[in-house]
Amino acid sequence: MFCSIQSAAISGVEVIPVSVEVDVSSGMPYFSMVGFVSSQVKEAQERVRTAVRNLGLSIPPKRITVNLAPGSVRKEGTRFDLPIAAAVLEALGSIRPETFRGMMVIGELHLDGSVQGIAGVLPSVISARNLGCHTCIVPADNLAEGRAVEGIRIIGVRHLHDLIDLDHGRFRMDVTTENTGNNSARGSSLKDFGDIHGQAGVKRAAVIAAAGFHNILLSGPPGSGKSMAAERIPTIMPELTPEESLEISQIYSIVGLLPPGVALMRERPFRAPHYAITGASLCGGGICPKPGEITLAHRGVLFLDELPEMNPATAEMLRQPLETRKITIARRGGTCTFPASFLLAAAMNPCPCGCFPDMNRCTCTPKMIMNYQSRVSQALLDRIDLRCDVPAASYEDLTDAHPDPVNSAVMRKAVVQALEIQKVRYSGMDTLFNSELAAPDIRRFCPFTDEAERMLENAFRDLGLSARGYHHVMRVSRTIADLDESEMIHEAHVSEALCFRSHENEELQKLFSPR
Repeated sequence: MFCSIQSAAISGVEVIPVSVEVDVSSGMPYFSMVGFVSSQVKEAQERVRTAVRNLGLSIPPKRITVNLAPGSVRKEGTRFDLPIAAAVLEALGSIRPETFRGMMVIGELHLDGSVQGIAGVLPSVISARNLGCHTCIVPADNLAEGRAVEGIRIIGVRHLHDLIDLDHGRFRMDVTTENTGNNSARGSSLKDFGDIHGQAGVKRAAVIAAAGFHNILLSGPPGSGKSMAAERIPTIMPELTPEESLEISQIYSIVGLLPPGVALMRERPFRAPHYAITGASLCGGGICPKPGEITLAHRGVLFLDELPEMNPATAEMLRQPLETRKITIARRGGTCTFPASFLLAAAMNPCPCGCFPDMNRCTCTPKMIMNYQSRVSQALLDRIDLRCDVPAASYEDLTDAHPDPVNSAVMRKAVVQALEIQKVRYSGMDTLFNSELAAPDIRRFCPFTDEAERMLENAFRDLGLSARGYHHVMRVSRTIADLDESEMIHEAHVSEALCFRSHENEELQKLFSPR
């Protein structure tokens, strides 16, 4: 007897519909699995055989062939255990043929027949709805995640026997069509920019970065507060839109990082990998490509501390996603394109000892300083919009008992106001933030006064800006003007953007200049 049940495979961050086909026929007893399956999927035959036996049923000595179609897509993981078991039971006549018609089934089985939660339920349920399925059967552990999707009935099962009960009308678990997508991850972060006393320049740079989704590099001595500032950037960013929340939640569901019982992510991601991270972990990789840290930071912040200490080859991998806001990984198991629209917040010391330009404390030679700073290539620096010096905190700032008036709430208000202006300006376009503005559209949305135009022209010539750097200055100027609620970009806006853009270290130049 032949039967087919709808399921789904994960390829990168995409869901591929899969038909689980089972044929039971006379012949030598054999359990065969085909359809470009991994060893994990092949092991399902033993889990299914044992689980069905522990259910009190016996599999007759016949030839059982399982095909996961299409055969051109590699299948991985244990998500096919439950649909294979359901298809086998249906082919053996233990379940009526029409029971799973119009349903998608996913889940992992234990040997005793219990159903284990899996990763990637949220995007799978969305795929099932788009395919026209009226019901999706998922592990009970993933019930809240599945119910975040409107317009489809979600059934959570805990044991293989629940499928038999469902067929016979004895299933008594909650199968209501009312989805409860309000169950979401929203943390109560205790971090606030008010904890950082002084550092007005750093806070201003953080506001500009968040208001336009601009990349930022913080440079200063150890203990000056670079990491503290970077960790607090998410606290001044706007709340996720429903579309962004669903997009991020699907990514985290696929990699299995959604907290238990949580349906949707409500806070922007903040990822802070160690500087010894490998290229595959940063950008994604594996035989079948998996998302890396830059994709997990999508629509949020990727914080790279000690940037010069990173493997230069790994750091250079950031160049393409910083420009295109996506990354394509090609491996033997397939080619996948991952979203990578993140705000890069990087931090570095100015020299190996961290004390430059204080030459009374710095123990580095000029060559050591140059070599250290050159570990961050000019090509990568050219993609960073804001470069902010973070001076050491003064004694007065550290001992000030009064709360700093410039806290996250105040800064976030300015950011949200600027983003509302951008939302209206780019209505109907794919552009969300000023940093995403395409080069052909810059002149259309960035009107400069005559004085600002002349300053921009002089800066291009005197600072030796590249074409990319020139456009980055214009985008940052647009954001600064939005913070001032000005449609026109004035000289002061360009001047501030250039101050954050200039990377010429005057103190370092003095070391090499003739006496």
